[in-house]
Amino acid sequence: MSFESLGLRAEILRAVSEKGYSTPTPIQQQAIPPILEGRDIMGGAQTGTGKTAGFTLPLLHRLMALKENADNNTNSNNSNKGRRALRALVLTPTRELAAQVAESVHLYGKYLPLKSTVIFGGVSINPQIKKLRDGIDILVATPGRLLDHVNQKTVDLSQIDILVLDEADRMLDMGFIRDIRKVLALIPRQKQTLLFSATFSNEIKRLAQDLLNSPALIEVARHNTATETVTQVIHPVDKIRKRELLSHLIGSNNWKQVLVFTRTKHGANRLSEQLKTDGITAAAIHGNKSQGARTKALADFKAGRICVLVATDIAARGLDIDQLPHVVNYELPNVAEDYVHRIGRTGRAGNEGEAMSLVCVDELKLLRDIERLIKKEIPKVVFEDYRPDPSIRPEPINNGRGKQSQHSRKQNGSRTNSNSNSPRSNANGRSNSRPNGQRSSGNRSSQRTQSAR
Repeated sequence: MSFESLGLRAEILRAVSEKGYSTPTPIQQQAIPPILEGRDIMGGAQTGTGKTAGFTLPLLHRLMALKENADNNTNSNNSNKGRRALRALVLTPTRELAAQVAESVHLYGKYLPLKSTVIFGGVSINPQIKKLRDGIDILVATPGRLLDHVNQKTVDLSQIDILVLDEADRMLDMGFIRDIRKVLALIPRQKQTLLFSATFSNEIKRLAQDLLNSPALIEVARHNTATETVTQVIHPVDKIRKRELLSHLIGSNNWKQVLVFTRTKHGANRLSEQLKTDGITAAAIHGNKSQGARTKALADFKAGRICVLVATDIAARGLDIDQLPHVVNYELPNVAEDYVHRIGRTGRAGNEGEAMSLVCVDELKLLRDIERLIKKEIPKVVFEDYRPDPSIRPEPINNGRGKQSQHSRKQNGSRTNSNSNSPRSNANGRSNSRPNGQRSSGNRSSQRTQSAR
């Protein structure tokens, strides 16, 4: 199947062709035809499936048809034209995903007379107000900043024809359900609604029942299935030697682009600085960073100016990095579903990727939860120079409020024990601790107890 066979406008096909795409992905093949017909959609898709283009391309096509129809009616009725009305709204959970969707709208709509903009928090609201007052057809927004504009009466949602809820599961996880319902109350009931979610929780199903009208159900990936194009491996290692092993992996394999996940913002900052002392270019990205710092870090990472981007789950959601080869779980997530989202940053659009997890004894329960979710055992590969000390007892991973809830969305880290900086001796009686930045030079570092594949 080709994009031409889907019935998209010539201007859109031209932009798709210039991007180098000729064959639609499965989600695009299934979603585009019913969206062009005006049907509501309930789409289940993991990251890296081409979902964004799956709704962006038909949205642009539909808006042009609606615009041409409206223009014909305006001419025939000789009505006053006034400022163009906002006709399509795309809601996303994070700034990064909003920016990514807005970029796709701009890219694929470059030959169409449609105007679009993106609004999110963390930046000045005044330039956004100016763009909204100039008049736009398509708005990409995060819920909180959208309601800020609603309260300031700088955006009018009363003429929305198409609503897209992208990554609806994450918006609910992040506590946006009340904001979403406030937005829905301002939008006409008669509209086309496209809801996309990586998972279909009961809350998502309830939202869909309230919102969608006889939707076409589209699901191209099994529920919570780790992408098959990603090679997964576990490297057991003591907590205090994780950074040393990570630096060794990057240096010995000459990796150029690695996305590393930590549980906490503080942990992301600390690891980024430690990697720099090891001679590895790195930057951290998380919710406490300004939008300018986040944008710069991501741009430097994509351009190859830095080797490692250290991120928390919230900040990394929606990151779209072409052909990202390596994802490393420096710390396993507290919620098993987040593992699937993390490793989905690589192996996108049919490309192969590699996801490694550095797992200490404290995280074995989290690992079991992940393996139970994805219904497979992840291969374990031990590096001899980093073999865990069997005498170390596990410490419970705690979020600071008592017993850890499996469904808690709080990111947290486990504390290092009081003697974590003390050198330990290996079986030969030699200290395993090394000065910061010093890498192992022997061949034994690459010896493994079993194959990685």
